[in-house]
Amino acid sequence: MPAQKRFKTEYPGVIFIEGTSVSGKPERIYLIRYRREGKLIEEKAGRQHQDAMTPAKANGIRARRIEGREDSNVVRREKDRAAREAEAGRWTIRRLWQEYKASKPNLKGIVSDENRFKNFILPAFGDKEPCQIIALDVDRLRVRLLKTRKPGTVKNVIELLRRIINYGGKKNLCAGPGFVLELPKAQSLKTEDLAPEELAALFEAIEADTHPYAGPMMKLALFSGLRKSEMLKLRWADVDSRNGFIHIPDAKSGRDEKIPMSDPARQLLESLPRTAEFVFPGRTGGRRVYIQRNVNAIRDRAGLPKDFRALHGLRHVYASMLASSGQVDMYTLQKLMTHKSPQMTQRYAHLRDDALQRAAGVAGELFGSLGNGKVAKLKDKVVNLDTCNHDGYKA
Repeated sequence: MPAQKRFKTEYPGVIFIEGTSVSGKPERIYLIRYRREGKLIEEKAGRQHQDAMTPAKANGIRARRIEGREDSNVVRREKDRAAREAEAGRWTIRRLWQEYKASKPNLKGIVSDENRFKNFILPAFGDKEPCQIIALDVDRLRVRLLKTRKPGTVKNVIELLRRIINYGGKKNLCAGPGFVLELPKAQSLKTEDLAPEELAALFEAIEADTHPYAGPMMKLALFSGLRKSEMLKLRWADVDSRNGFIHIPDAKSGRDEKIPMSDPARQLLESLPRTAEFVFPGRTGGRRVYIQRNVNAIRDRAGLPKDFRALHGLRHVYASMLASSGQVDMYTLQKLMTHKSPQMTQRYAHLRDDALQRAAGVAGELFGSLGNGKVAKLKDKVVNLDTCNHDGYKA
């Protein structure tokens, strides 16, 4: 069915389509458009006659939903459905998810979990109780997702489903399924890197870009290894220029972290205007929630591969450069990357091994001179292998 024509009003984000009232007369149906967590939402605000809706009223609804003072239509319907299920005494996956979220108000990765639940788990299992799910249902979901999604995404979806079911069991809210919900085998961790000419092209694209924060965020990811979420939450109060540290409250590791600032990171931060509480604020000065389209545009203009992640990929480049220098050990790299466990850092171990092999080759060349009667030339080749001068870090 073709989409109906949208007509603009005097209020940005408020539009209408032409419909028909219950009496058969023409009637405007007002819609609102806004972004929530980076995603564009279009939903009905009300009908001209039936709901006495006007463009001004619709604009007020839009403002309240942008500010989070009013639930979207989808969220409101989900709450109503959960309430009906509660009255019926059924603990469906949908209802368990709402209860699980309410019990963990500071749940990390909630935005990603919300998307996984809404897009994959809700359509498949939302109306089912855990005891109604069979192993074949989960296997079918896994196979279907693997056709279009990466193994890591599939694993995260199944893991979230298991978390929800386990929560219901631990709280004695419902019976569990009659099988063990196993996760797919862990996928190989992706480590991204850029060649020197690709980095040069990227910096040219950044310099030519007009967005006030997209380019600086890409540079800071490369200069410090910060995650996208950490940069979006970064406040000026977390930047300790005097002592040369960036503080990361409630980091992904599960605790507060701090990392040293390299000279390029310090210079970059000092060049940014302090117009708001956040280092990379949104349009209204509050916390920015979306930057992906802008950084991807810079990536594309630089001619980098489409699968290169514009911010997280640069975090990998930062770690790869440190590891391949041979001057930063794995424990130090783990602390700089704020990895919770050393296993996450081990993906860069082969780069350090390559650097150590190069160092061993230098040593072999030096000591080989002794056996060839070239002691006099040895002094000219001696290098101080204990000295480090890589962005101020020592191994």
